[in-house]
Amino acid sequence: MDFQLKRIGMIMEPRQGDPQEMEGVLNPAAMRAKDGQLYLFPRLVARGNYSRIGIARVLFDSAGDPREIERMGIALEPQADYELTATGGGCEDPRISYVEPLGQYVMTYTALSRHGPRIALAVSDDLLQWRRLGLASFRPFHDLPFEGVDDKDASMFPGLVPDPLGRPAIALVHRPLFPGTRPEEEVHRPAAATTDTDRECIWISYADPRAEGLGGFVSHRRLACPAAAWDHLKIGGGAPPILCRHGWLLLYHGVHAVSPPGAARSKFRYSAGVMVLAKDHPDRILFRSPEPVLVPEGPLERHGIVDDVVFPTGIDRRDDLGAPDRFDVYYGMADDRIGVARLDVPAMLPPA
Repeated sequence: MDFQLKRIGMIMEPRQGDPQEMEGVLNPAAMRAKDGQLYLFPRLVARGNYSRIGIARVLFDSAGDPREIERMGIALEPQADYELTATGGGCEDPRISYVEPLGQYVMTYTALSRHGPRIALAVSDDLLQWRRLGLASFRPFHDLPFEGVDDKDASMFPGLVPDPLGRPAIALVHRPLFPGTRPEEEVHRPAAATTDTDRECIWISYADPRAEGLGGFVSHRRLACPAAAWDHLKIGGGAPPILCRHGWLLLYHGVHAVSPPGAARSKFRYSAGVMVLAKDHPDRILFRSPEPVLVPEGPLERHGIVDDVVFPTGIDRRDDLGAPDRFDVYYGMADDRIGVARLDVPAMLPPA
């Protein structure tokens, strides 16, 4: 039996007449508070792609399925220099993990400044009040510089994991956008070209848990590169890693080009896949779905601010229902709305 994913439905869309949401609500973080309440942290996009990170409480029906949300305000809006451009700025696409060694919730998000997208960090004790830590910093990997490179799709492991030397470390999944590795650049590359296994990858970067400031990542491991037709133009992180019965469950996104009938040029399609990483050595992939587990279907995912996009960013293990093999996945729908789907983990890993 493979990983099974079933859509539950749309859970959030732009509120009519709200200027903070006029260009979409999308790509939320999801996290349980200490009292068991589930909160979403959607990206709220105003005119000119000016993005804030909101707070919303998830409301469930009698069967325990998420059905609607209650808006509760703003978690972060562009204020710091690294979140501002000449004409606007953005706090975008958050992911949240409760990092046990720190005893705090850690939000990773994309800060959009005049220098481009960078990974920023914030922490909270209660999910409602957030304190900025600044931008993540990275030492180079051999001759490969991470510092000063556009970077996105970051999330943290909730516990310490071994770094390349086997020492317990805080670990970050991220996807540097080296020049030439964006989908609009990759689509022009010859079909016979080989994958650049440094620059086209999802990486895990490691920080010393004893160091002050949390954001200094000093060592790195390649995790995964494009490997299939559905993700050959780009892969990147999705929802944060979370433990399942087989190891670390990591949803990720992949991009490929499609040619609609009658269209003058190809379009990009964003789909979602699954990896399972070894619990004690999460740089080792135990399983990677050969086909996507979620592809754009229906008008809400096929048409929006950006067509043909499903983009998972939030995940909730349903321990509250006594169902640890059930994970609710929150995802952006065509960069316009937010959907939720149920992912069931099989008792045995499918063949690799």
